[in-house]
Amino acid sequence: MKKKRIKSIGVFDSGVGGLTILKSVMKRLPQYTYVYLGDTAHAPYGDRSQKEVLQFAKEAIDFLFSKNCELVLFACNTVSAEALRSIQTTYLHKRYGKEKRVLGVIVPTLEVVAENQKHTRVGIIATRATVNSGRFLTELKKIAPKIKIFQQAAPLLVPMIERGEQGSVEMKKVLRQYLEPLMKKKIDTLVLGCTHYGHIEREIKRIVGKRVKVISEGPIIAKKLADYLKRHAEMERTLSKKKKVRFYTTGKTAHFKKHSTLFFGKPVSAVRAKL
Repeated sequence: MKKKRIKSIGVFDSGVGGLTILKSVMKRLPQYTYVYLGDTAHAPYGDRSQKEVLQFAKEAIDFLFSKNCELVLFACNTVSAEALRSIQTTYLHKRYGKEKRVLGVIVPTLEVVAENQKHTRVGIIATRATVNSGRFLTELKKIAPKIKIFQQAAPLLVPMIERGEQGSVEMKKVLRQYLEPLMKKKIDTLVLGCTHYGHIEREIKRIVGKRVKVISEGPIIAKKLADYLKRHAEMERTLSKKKKVRFYTTGKTAHFKKHSTLFFGKPVSAVRAKL
């Protein structure tokens, strides 16, 4: 008798930050089987060119689909901004037909922003690549054209977070440097447009104050993925319910394990992946 293949949900990030999204997704949808890939060999993506990010994304989904993933979630704003549209409209259909799906994190987050009529002046902090792509501006204009949006690149935050500088005097100084221009725009909402930033949400809230609604992506993406699977029952039925997760990294496995505690809540071992 032929053994049934385990069909999984793939989660891809430029490094370890996407573990935050995976953690939220698994908390809400623990029944499925997951495969996580962190491209730590090429991280961070924030200062990479669009061409580079797109190539890395193609290699990542090829790898995840080879591991029997039916659906891949880009748990990275830079990849969602720079590569998702091209992957969905061209690469996916040419290489895999209509059976596979790739989703991002930007549109689901902005849908939640647009649902609340109190959100009229929205600030975004993100990597330089995400800001330069203009994807937040483009997508929000489609969903809620009356909302005013202001962006701020924050290139120093990711390396500082990975060095464990949360709560430090230097972190507070850098945060004020990034957030004050947005506060001068009288924003009422702030979107944390990078998976790393959830780990400094407390510090960010102290700076922007209670008047500003701070939106972190993890819980939003988990809910939106659950909704997506309900709407696409034909795909949901194919997914294995084994309650398991496998981790892969393109870089050093020791580095991945060291940083996974911060983003996943516990140290996890990853297998070295060759893309």
